[in-house]
Amino acid sequence: MAHNTPGPEGNYDPAGSTQMFRAFVDGAPQGRQAAATPAAAAQAGPRVGLIVGIVVVLAVLAGVAWLALG
Repeated sequence: MAHNTPGPEGNYDPAGSTQMFRAFVDGAPQGRQAAATPAAAAQAGPRVGLIVGIVVVLAVLAGVAWLALG
């Protein structure tokens, strides 16, 4: 059956979901910091690729313009 213990604020939580949520939130900062580093590294890869792509497109356009005007 459900645990009939009041929470820290004195509110009744029949399913215990508040306690489970607090345990999840209390454990999240450690996991969140570890997950943030690979996410930042993953975003840096596409950004570098985008910059390289823009430079290549500009070089091609400059070459086409040089051939057309030269």
